[in-house]
Amino acid sequence: MFTEAIRPWTWIGPIAGWLLLGFHGSSGAWLAVMILVLLVSVLAAVHHAEVVAHRVGEPYGTLVLAVAVTIIEVSLIVALIIVSDGKALALARDTVFAAVMIILTGIVGLCLLVGGVRHHEQAFVRHGVNAALGVLAALAVLTLILPNYTTSAFGPVYSPSQLVMVAIVSLVLYAVFVLIQTVSHRDYFLPQGAAALDEEVHAALPSARTAIASAVLLLVALGAVVLLAKALAPSIERMVVSAGAPKAVVGVLIALVVLLPEGVAAVRAARANRLQTSLNLALGSALASIALTIPAVAIVALLNGWALILGIDGKSTVLLALSLFVASLSLSTGRTTVLQGSVLLVIFAIYLFTTIVP
Repeated sequence: MFTEAIRPWTWIGPIAGWLLLGFHGSSGAWLAVMILVLLVSVLAAVHHAEVVAHRVGEPYGTLVLAVAVTIIEVSLIVALIIVSDGKALALARDTVFAAVMIILTGIVGLCLLVGGVRHHEQAFVRHGVNAALGVLAALAVLTLILPNYTTSAFGPVYSPSQLVMVAIVSLVLYAVFVLIQTVSHRDYFLPQGAAALDEEVHAALPSARTAIASAVLLLVALGAVVLLAKALAPSIERMVVSAGAPKAVVGVLIALVVLLPEGVAAVRAARANRLQTSLNLALGSALASIALTIPAVAIVALLNGWALILGIDGKSTVLLALSLFVASLSLSTGRTTVLQGSVLLVIFAIYLFTTIVP
């Protein structure tokens, strides 16, 4: 699967994406070219992430794509909030909520369905997955639900001291999780049995030089994905508004594009009977999305004296609670079939439908 030579399309596509950012157009053909280059950049990011992940091994490899995408995503959100002069203070909430729902029900559900169809039943180490779900539930409730019920500030917001506390707690929880994942309980996140053997014989390790080149190109590709998504956002927003759909749909579409590299990588791993890798990548991405986004945006809001809108509405609260509950049940036994994937995908479909038809 991996070769020492860097495949031309994996660097031509992302560089073309960066070059396109220097030009402006609004025709249908121009948008089609941007979307095509965007998709190529997504596939390039997946390829380079797999090269780096294969070199460093599990569970470090799954952190590469998750953290890289999240850091760039955070930078994009912070930049948009600053440019809007505080008028897009709900952007972080909308993006984080969309990312959690897409990952928890869409990506995980698709991984379980694809893996179940191809391999009938798949196994993973439930200790690591349960640990990730526990941290994810705590972070989701503290950042997206609790602000609706605090009384120090009016509305779905935290007071400055509360925001500082939640930002610190988010970073601490994520740091402890990464420590558990990579050091003290690393075996909880490693493939077991046949899947582990498949992982070992998957391919020869790429050289350090190739891995470094892929790491650099991964950042280039991810940057192209996020910035192209940002450039396409106005056109997407116009189409959404002209169709009479809520503006929240724009956030979902952008989140879907940004999460494409992680989603494709996770589904490919599940199809190759490496469900442990899929779940490490998906749940790790959801954790990083909350734990890194909220503190970064909180700093910007506090420095500018803005009230950061974090609390989600009642409908979103019900869907988030249902998703966490069903995901916890579905992944509690260490074995999955198409049934668990189907249930999660149904919830994902309801989430998308109620976003368009609230």
